[in-house]
Amino acid sequence: MASRLEEILKEREKKIDTLKLMGIDLYPARSQKEAENKEVVNNFEKYESKEMVLAGRIMAWREHGKLIFGQIQDQTGRIQLFIREDMMGPTDNEKQILGFEDLELLDIGDIIQAKGVVVKTRTGEVSLQVKEIKILTKARLPLPDKWAGIVDPDEAFRKRYLDLLMDQEKMRRFERKSKFWEVTRKYLKDKGFIEMETPVLESVTGGADAKPFVTHMNAIDQDFFLRISTELYQKRLIGAGFEKIYTIGPNFRNEGMDDEHLPEYYQCEWYWAYADYRDNMELVKELYRYIALEVYGKTKFVSRGMEYDLADDWKEIDYVEIIKEKLGIDIFKSTEAEMLAVVKKHGVALTGAINRSRLIDNCWKVIRKTIAGPAYLINEPKFMSPLAKSKPESAELTERFHVIIAGSELGNGYTELNDPEDQKQRFEEQQGHREAGDEEAQMLDADFVEMLEYGMPPTSGWGHSERLFWFLEDISGREGVLFPPLRVKKD
Repeated sequence: MASRLEEILKEREKKIDTLKLMGIDLYPARSQKEAENKEVVNNFEKYESKEMVLAGRIMAWREHGKLIFGQIQDQTGRIQLFIREDMMGPTDNEKQILGFEDLELLDIGDIIQAKGVVVKTRTGEVSLQVKEIKILTKARLPLPDKWAGIVDPDEAFRKRYLDLLMDQEKMRRFERKSKFWEVTRKYLKDKGFIEMETPVLESVTGGADAKPFVTHMNAIDQDFFLRISTELYQKRLIGAGFEKIYTIGPNFRNEGMDDEHLPEYYQCEWYWAYADYRDNMELVKELYRYIALEVYGKTKFVSRGMEYDLADDWKEIDYVEIIKEKLGIDIFKSTEAEMLAVVKKHGVALTGAINRSRLIDNCWKVIRKTIAGPAYLINEPKFMSPLAKSKPESAELTERFHVIIAGSELGNGYTELNDPEDQKQRFEEQQGHREAGDEEAQMLDADFVEMLEYGMPPTSGWGHSERLFWFLEDISGREGVLFPPLRVKKD
């Protein structure tokens, strides 16, 4: 016995065959669209009684004898089609126009072009009173009836084209994401920054503590890493003489996935010569408020159940003092056994290499989850900040800061280390951690150290990823990207 889907597919194939015999082109190259649906609906007074050509996908279709009410959807939304038999002419294959008698050959999901007059129906709905309809694309497969009821949560990600089509609020989300990066670029341009390109494939990767992806370039028979950060190349450009630069693009970290982390994500990173971390703290705060107002028209948000207002004063949290105050751990004096006991007490699952730096980081994360922010985390230790300049008044601490919002770190910046001897020593310490099994420790980049030996001016850098957008939207990482990584599903 044939399934309902099989029956629908056979019906659609019959319609396709009929239209072909009628000489109707089901996939024409030429089309017309004079306005967006939302523009017409929202500005009825401007378009009332005007003849218009609109286009979109059929999302609803109700026949009432000699009347048909349909809806077509474009990127901006839907508009109603009001179709009367006496308002339409016969089918004309020369003009590729369907008459009223042949509209039964259309299906939900077909993309059409409709010509008519903009009116309001008796119910007050803005509509296009149709005179002509042309097929622009014939849909062979039916749209899902109840997309929201999908059992497999991965199905929406696998078929993102259907997900966005059936739930236009998700389309609005990604329009906001596009604006999120657009206003970031505008802000930086207005501040005198210029956008730069940096390589995705690196022979030595660095700029963050992360496990890289490894690939192979056949042309020179050499392994490369997909970048985990744009930092070291941007600082090379500062050494070359550029003073205000940034990049926006994908980074890759071969690590786990959760609500806040994805192996591939977009990041904004900038470097500012003749500035220090205090200058950058003000720049970042101003940018975050600017993004909030330009994209959302507000500064108050709720993320992960925490309320915060970006317009508030941003308090400063001392890294060393808060761990001592909340957990009784002195990051310079407490033993690793004491730290491990505290971490386990709070139910933290440790993965990868377990060393002093990782234990301290996990102690901080226990505390961080309780902070709504907005706040700056400052005074991070030198041994956990291999690229940050030490504080003149306290050599064991660095001029580094994180932005804390809704229990998470939503950006990282510091006054850049530009002493080649100090940098080399820290790289060697990190390389030692790598050789001891810590795959996230940074690599020794000899070429970068050599650049510093030629001289790089005092500089401050900053980076934030699209995770900021996810938090402003209060969604997970997978919901915040168009095509999240998924295990291949064979059909």
